[in-house]
Amino acid sequence: MRIPVLYFSLLIGVLVLAFGFKQTQASQACWCWSQGQGMVAGPIPHPPSKEYESYGSYGTEADWNDSSHLLPLNYEQTQGKRIFYQQCVWCHADTTPAGPSNRSNVTPTPSLMDDGATLNKMKDEAIIRIIAEGGRKVGRSAMMPPYGGTLSQGDMQSLVAYIRVIASPPYSTAASSATGSPEANKK
Repeated sequence: MRIPVLYFSLLIGVLVLAFGFKQTQASQACWCWSQGQGMVAGPIPHPPSKEYESYGSYGTEADWNDSSHLLPLNYEQTQGKRIFYQQCVWCHADTTPAGPSNRSNVTPTPSLMDDGATLNKMKDEAIIRIIAEGGRKVGRSAMMPPYGGTLSQGDMQSLVAYIRVIASPPYSTAASSATGSPEANKK
């Protein structure tokens, strides 16, 4: 009776040690294809991250016109990015994380969120009003729903901060000298 118990205990101990060793050592190395396409063992490759490219950055967004250029985002802009990808990407971008957007199916076609030529002329308050009241109330597309009951004032300000950072051409406060009325800012 002692031999099976001893054997079983030894087996459990070896399995625990092997599992612990696997967690520490196996995660440090991988079997990877080298440039010459021969399989080699070595450390897991970790490409350099540009996520926190600048001091104080909470995240990044790839420039919509040059994906090799990353735009650093502060906290408020990062929150705006999150809201954009939850609520707005489906109609205000050409592609979404899930594939093509619905933008081409909407009439009139909504502006891209990086359309600085259009959005840079508008004051933050005008953009927030469009977001809060929806397209119909401000003389724009009736297909844009009002988000005033869904998003807080802070959420809408964060969304505008994100729109400003991705704008092409880049946004400057001097560019927004147009009136704050959404009707005055229509195409």
